[in-house]
Amino acid sequence: MRANFLASPPLVVAYALKGTVTEDITTTPIGQDQNGNDVMLADLWPTNAEIAENRAANIDRSMFVNRYANVYDGDEHWQAITVEPSDTYQWRAGSTYVANPPYFEGMTMTPAPIMDILDAKPLAILGDSVTTDHISPAGSIKEDSPGGKFLMANQVAKKDFNSYGSRRGHHEVMMRGTFANIRIKNEMVPGVEGGFSTYGGETMAIYDAAMKHKDDGTPLVVIGGKEYGTGSSRDWAAKGTILLGVRMVIVESFERIHRSNLVGMGVLPLQFKEGDTRTTLGLSATDTFSIRGLADLTPGQDITVEVTREDGTQFSFTALCRIDTANEMEYYRHGGILHYVLRKLAA
Repeated sequence: MRANFLASPPLVVAYALKGTVTEDITTTPIGQDQNGNDVMLADLWPTNAEIAENRAANIDRSMFVNRYANVYDGDEHWQAITVEPSDTYQWRAGSTYVANPPYFEGMTMTPAPIMDILDAKPLAILGDSVTTDHISPAGSIKEDSPGGKFLMANQVAKKDFNSYGSRRGHHEVMMRGTFANIRIKNEMVPGVEGGFSTYGGETMAIYDAAMKHKDDGTPLVVIGGKEYGTGSSRDWAAKGTILLGVRMVIVESFERIHRSNLVGMGVLPLQFKEGDTRTTLGLSATDTFSIRGLADLTPGQDITVEVTREDGTQFSFTALCRIDTANEMEYYRHGGILHYVLRKLAA
């Protein structure tokens, strides 16, 4: 489905009964009754006065008092859940809904110096207006997708897959759905639509390619066009990016909140200088990218990006560091805002 229209639920039903959205529903009949008489929207749609009258006649304060008097007790199903007294959550190893996220693995009280990004490979080369809905996991989980394969390997039947939204508390599911939107177009695999990338010249799911690069110890870069990260602010668009091993994102322009979220997860946002694009520079899937001197990084500075072609030839271009403020730089030096806050609390 490429086009969607939002309306109130009763209006959706009314249009469904009418069978078309190309006529004015307020002046043309929705259909006919059993006697052949026209039925108008006004015949089905209650007035504000009718709604107020029914509400006054059927809802009163005592209903809310009674219902919420024991709201923290829960019903018999809630009370039947077996729990262990603890100040912290007892992670269930077998859960496919909630898992202990890996953001703090190997974390120390003192942040290490920022490591240079050396020989990074592209995970995706994208066009303009790539939204957070393209990046963030959403919708149903396909059986043959990395997410579906993970669930089946954990004895979850296809009928119980549910959706990425329902499993947003499990990073193993969510990172497999990052950049997996069926409409995303990765220029590394021309003519193919969906969440695919390449590794060693072979086309595969973006997640699978990212894990192969991770096994090699290779950092990753995402390259894009204008308005990268437009749309609703989705935390998993940034979380999934860092979990896949992406160290930097280089684009022509950012949506402001997604740029900030990338910094907050420890991903370096870079912006092409005026006149430079992925196309004018001829950036491709076989290039490698390096940035040196990150230990002395400052907000808004120019950064030299070194590019090595497959044939060994090299060139460089200058990009703008889109860590815009001193506070953001502090988050980035800590490896992200989560690490920054946890260190402050621990201190």
